[in-house]
Amino acid sequence: MRKTKIWLGVGLALVAIVVVTAVYLSGVNIPVLEPKGPIADQEFRLLLLITGAMLIVVIPVFILLGYIVWHYREGNPKRGKYMPNWEHSRWLEGLWWVIPTILIAIVSVITWRATYQLNPYRPIASNYQALKVQVIALDWKWLFIYPSLNIASVNMMEFPLKVPLHLYLTSDAPMNSFWLPQLSGQIFAMAGMQTQLYLSADQVGTYYGRSANISGAGFASMQFSAKSVSQASFQAWVKNVRKYAPKLDLATYNQLRAPFSDKVHYYSLAYPCIFNEVINSYMAPANAMMAGK
Repeated sequence: MRKTKIWLGVGLALVAIVVVTAVYLSGVNIPVLEPKGPIADQEFRLLLLITGAMLIVVIPVFILLGYIVWHYREGNPKRGKYMPNWEHSRWLEGLWWVIPTILIAIVSVITWRATYQLNPYRPIASNYQALKVQVIALDWKWLFIYPSLNIASVNMMEFPLKVPLHLYLTSDAPMNSFWLPQLSGQIFAMAGMQTQLYLSADQVGTYYGRSANISGAGFASMQFSAKSVSQASFQAWVKNVRKYAPKLDLATYNQLRAPFSDKVHYYSLAYPCIFNEVINSYMAPANAMMAGK
């Protein structure tokens, strides 16, 4: 009777833990667990698959830990069999070596395939032509340049629904990491270098993005938004920015380079070569064309 009560108590405790965890997760917004685009969805499925594979080993280990502690406790001498000459068990050693080895092999194959499928430089299959966006990490803000549309924005990246974005990223400040957890994985932006990233959104919405690399005093406020809208809304937004936003030239850009946090701003692009000059200025500083470099 006592043993039944103990196991019942353990079972109820486990159920309580599961229920409390489920309630907590249902009320908390965890972007990485709520994918809204094809890339983030593949990463989320990979995360679940790898986590499930690891739990095949982790859960039995914790169950056996509890069982051994309970079964061989000091107050239960009749259950603990005394075997002073016992050294090893080929069956048990084979079990705890073979199963993890098989799982590691499976996880390795899955990860190897996913590494190629989720290559950030790999274009997204789509009926729409990818929209090119140049991204510059500044102190402590993000600048998004649309070279084909002659517009730019600070801390806001707006784009049409289901249209792939082809991002080109660099930094005009300390090394940083671009991260949109609901749409893509993170990728580094480094001064004097260019990295690329493809992403897309399956739903209309505004998605939270931020720097994922500690880069100084203003790191905590280095956040931005990615807004997925309809084609009509996007075209109207582009038209309004071209017509009413101030111009982004070299003088304005050099003001943005100053180390301060900033809100959302829009610009019509008056100088289309800013992105390339930022990269070139770190390759040949003496020949940099931008003032103040």
